[in-house]
Amino acid sequence: MSTPAQPLAEALSQPLAQNLVQSVDWLAIAPPTVTAVVGLVVLVTDLFVPDARKSLLGWISVAGLAAAALTLLPLVNDDRSTFCLTGDADVCSYTADTFTLALQFLVLGGALVTALLSVTAVKDADRGLPEGEFWFLLLSSAAGAALLPASRDLATLIVALEVASLPAFALVGLRQGDRRSSEAALKFFLSSVTATAVSLMGISFVYASTGTLYLTQVAERVQDVDGQLATLAQTGVVLTLVGFAFKTAAVPFHFWVPDTYVGAPLPIAAYLSVIGKAVGFSGLILVTVIALPSYADVWGPALAVLAALTMTVGNVGALRQRATRAYSAVRLLAWSSVGQAGYLLVPIAAAAYSDDPERSIGSTVAYALMYAAVNLGAFAVAALVGRMRARNRVADYRGLYASNPLTALLLAFFLLCLAGLPPGVIGLFAKVTVFSAAVDAGLGWLAVVMAANVVIALVYYLQWTALLFRAPEEAPEEAAATARHRAPAPLTAAIGVTAVLAVALSGAPQLILRFAATGLF
Repeated sequence: MSTPAQPLAEALSQPLAQNLVQSVDWLAIAPPTVTAVVGLVVLVTDLFVPDARKSLLGWISVAGLAAAALTLLPLVNDDRSTFCLTGDADVCSYTADTFTLALQFLVLGGALVTALLSVTAVKDADRGLPEGEFWFLLLSSAAGAALLPASRDLATLIVALEVASLPAFALVGLRQGDRRSSEAALKFFLSSVTATAVSLMGISFVYASTGTLYLTQVAERVQDVDGQLATLAQTGVVLTLVGFAFKTAAVPFHFWVPDTYVGAPLPIAAYLSVIGKAVGFSGLILVTVIALPSYADVWGPALAVLAALTMTVGNVGALRQRATRAYSAVRLLAWSSVGQAGYLLVPIAAAAYSDDPERSIGSTVAYALMYAAVNLGAFAVAALVGRMRARNRVADYRGLYASNPLTALLLAFFLLCLAGLPPGVIGLFAKVTVFSAAVDAGLGWLAVVMAANVVIALVYYLQWTALLFRAPEEAPEEAAATARHRAPAPLTAAIGVTAVLAVALSGAPQLILRFAATGLF
């Protein structure tokens, strides 16, 4: 018969190095690591580069993000895990599986397009944006966003979430002497701090009731929580959901979105609309589907209601935008992003009712990849028009085809993809995939709400598209001057990259829709 002292004696008899030291799979962690290292390189280089050559920092950042994205290639079809328990190799803190790689591609690709947009924006700001700080913050946020989908314990998840979010606060308010920028940063900061506090409290309750931070162990132990701790676990689940609802800009936690997007530099608004959402949704998926599947009866109905509210409020808000209001183009894209968040929530809610939750999550990831490509493209065109029309109203896009036919055609294509209309085939198929996930899960009422919202969204997307081809109101000489305006090479590259992706996905939608058929985990 063993005594209580025997396990302790056996543990102490093991070499300490054997208990503490483990190998690190550097290839698996390469994407966020390369991004973080490049951020540090930019920060140090900024100390030695003269003001006349600060633009070099932007190109270092672009090259670094491209290199980080390339490190994903060796990981395709090769699931890897690292930072695992020494006694249980299946319980790890970092996993590079299909789900991780798909979202890391979205994050790093989106950050790369944002960096191309930012090269022009920083130059146009004429030192209104401090370059060294801007690029360091952008890369730091991208590193945290790339780490989050790979996180498989609650501590790493929260750290990654904050590393992605904290630099974004500063990026929104970095523009010097701009009251709108400061106000936007304050609203964004207050809402995100509230979300973090609520999430941390929820996660602490889950940890207290299960005694572990690892997602797979939480999933096992939370089912056997005794009666005294069951209420604590349920409260933790609800608080965690509320915290991530803030991060995804779900209604009623969306109030910060329009003013933040308008006040932020336009590339950062584009970054928040895509990468910010990817961060929130990947964290939400990991917490619900991986860690808390046994509480599907709690988070399933809650997410279904949030999805219905979010898509409805977002689309109605976009529909109510006046074309002549200052910055109405950015505001419309902001409200549109809220509506799109509602669509992204639908398959996650469906996973609670589905016999195959992996396919439901695959629908969310497929839709997110489509949305990222076309929404960044729309923001890139908005950045181009904003160089000629500082107030960036929807009315400013009238007659864009007459002055810049290719740009108008690309914006029309992006908007039709968001609306789900041909020739934006990928947008149509992605919406059908999300719709099917709701129907297959027995959420017919949610599918009806989604169908109604798709019709509402058609109105404002088609109104904007039709405006591009109407006769311009400006004088012929002004139109000629606009036509002669040359877009900077980085901005052209950003528009080109998103256009190629959107067209390629419309031509071969199976590239991303296969996730909805095969699953991700």
